[in-house]
Amino acid sequence: MSSVKKCNSLEEVREEIDKIDELIVKLISQRSHLVRQAVLFKNSIEEVKADDRIDFILQRVRNLAIQENVSPNMISDLFKIMINEMVETEISEFRNTQIF
Repeated sequence: MSSVKKCNSLEEVREEIDKIDELIVKLISQRSHLVRQAVLFKNSIEEVKADDRIDFILQRVRNLAIQENVSPNMISDLFKIMINEMVETEISEFRNTQIF
């Protein structure tokens, strides 16, 4: 399990949560930019959707959640939302790169 700072007040707890939230948003942004790059290496909408890859990711993050002692269902649900949104973005990007 990851080490968590021992806080001495509710205010300090909230400050630490805010810092973590900022990191989460930055990491999701980085992931999103990488997803947009991935479209350059795909040849079809089916490759963009990559169901096998999505299944792999969801199983992997569930296992990581268990290791970190956090709800695997919550982590899986969060990743499903994120992945679905990113796949839609990637499909749009893919369509925009196609020459008709």
